[in-house]
Amino acid sequence: MGKLNGVFENWGVAYGRFCEVFIDGHWWVVGDSLENIGKTTKRLLQKAYPFIYGGAGASLMRGSSPKASGYAKPTKEISQRFKD
Repeated sequence: MGKLNGVFENWGVAYGRFCEVFIDGHWWVVGDSLENIGKTTKRLLQKAYPFIYGGAGASLMRGSSPKASGYAKPTKEISQRFKD
């Protein structure tokens, strides 16, 4: 029983180390998650708003046909589309 002299102090030190590692680990995981979320959001914004966020121009998304450029044009009347 003579060795119970520092039980509370040793337990306190061990508990403090455990809490420190536990909290530091959680901050590490949260920090990595927020960093990845930020990078993904930035990438999505560059694709969604290319002229605002410095991404590729919208003209690159239109297609590569040398004869026709721009957007598709309807070839049928709206009422005729549903009859076929």
